[in-house]
Amino acid sequence: MTEHRQKLLIVEDDLDLQKQLKWSYEGFDVSCASNREDALALLREVEPGTKIIVVSGDGAHESALRAISAGALVFGHKPVDIDELHMLVRRAFHAHERETQNALLQQPDSDGALLLGTIRTASPEMIKVARTIVRIAPADISVLLLGASGTGKELLARGLHNASGRRDKPFVAINCGAIPENLLESELFGHEKGAFTGAVKTTEGKIELAHGGTLFLDEVGDIPLALQVKLLRFLQERNIERIGGRKAIQVDVRVVCATHRNLSQMISEQTFRDDLYYRLAEVTVNIPPLAARTGDAILLAKHFTSKFAREMNPTIKGMSTGALAAIDAWNWPGNVRELENRVKRAVIMAEGAFVTADDLDLGDGNADDLQLNLKAAREAADRKAITRAVARTEGNISNAAKLLGISRPTLYDLLKQYDLNV
Repeated sequence: MTEHRQKLLIVEDDLDLQKQLKWSYEGFDVSCASNREDALALLREVEPGTKIIVVSGDGAHESALRAISAGALVFGHKPVDIDELHMLVRRAFHAHERETQNALLQQPDSDGALLLGTIRTASPEMIKVARTIVRIAPADISVLLLGASGTGKELLARGLHNASGRRDKPFVAINCGAIPENLLESELFGHEKGAFTGAVKTTEGKIELAHGGTLFLDEVGDIPLALQVKLLRFLQERNIERIGGRKAIQVDVRVVCATHRNLSQMISEQTFRDDLYYRLAEVTVNIPPLAARTGDAILLAKHFTSKFAREMNPTIKGMSTGALAAIDAWNWPGNVRELENRVKRAVIMAEGAFVTADDLDLGDGNADDLQLNLKAAREAADRKAITRAVARTEGNISNAAKLLGISRPTLYDLLKQYDLNV
């Protein structure tokens, strides 16, 4: 893949020193300016998040204070020590990366975190997934997302793209399981005019359309074996040939794929190529089902209720306590997609101001396994009550403690005792 290098602007009026610095940063995307006007013009192209390092021949303390107060990250002195300057530049890029990660993982809403701009969660399990996505986003490597249907694989793929250096280029998604086998090759690789009956014009495939950006292959486990060979060749050589074409077309894309299938089992059954798997799964991210995301079912139900009430039934003010209890008890085999569909239906069908358990049309949920050990049963009950209380109060520890009928210090002690990261 083409390397997306970090951008570095050197502002230096000594042309010999400017050339020396540019040569020493050959691994970066370096721009140079000799005066203030040229520097500002170049800076405006990449201004967001810029870190500034000032190196001056004027070593006065006042100059350093003035530079720092104006926004410089650090102030250095001439003559320039190249090794020291390299360290300062690395530190600046590290600071920028951390700030970017924190911005992507911020919590601007009262009802939970907005991760990667699209994924809403307050569960430690999904926050861990999101942090992984943000961390690997700058590295131009292939990523495999594993998770059941409805867990948000495409949203995470889009989040990864938006957190990467390819964010300004196309994000192209294709569901490999939704396209007939005889059409999938053309959808991926494109075709030339006259390549087959009905090919009335030359058409670019999804791979070509994603040039410079990210290609998301959803349900990659459904790609037939014969086409897996061609996909592997593309991943190895980074070029394609359209159906009916003879010219190799260079394509620069990052590949992110997803599946709910067990690819390891498919490899052992020889229905999925192991060499393709290792090309696609340079990093594997496992996405937990909704039932394993502590507190997220209630969090998302409240969000969907507000959203669909605005769009479809403005008389709805929220969810009843019974509805929240039913949501909390349900196992959600269809994950977030099932939850969204049930809440949408309930908002449309509700006759009162609040969505009820009957509107959701949920059963009694899954009964817990019988706990014969009293200590284990008490601990399980404590854990469940605490996580539900924190979820229902949207992370407010004081309100959760009141709901549980205990003091805030006692709740903090229980959180620590049970190692609950809520």
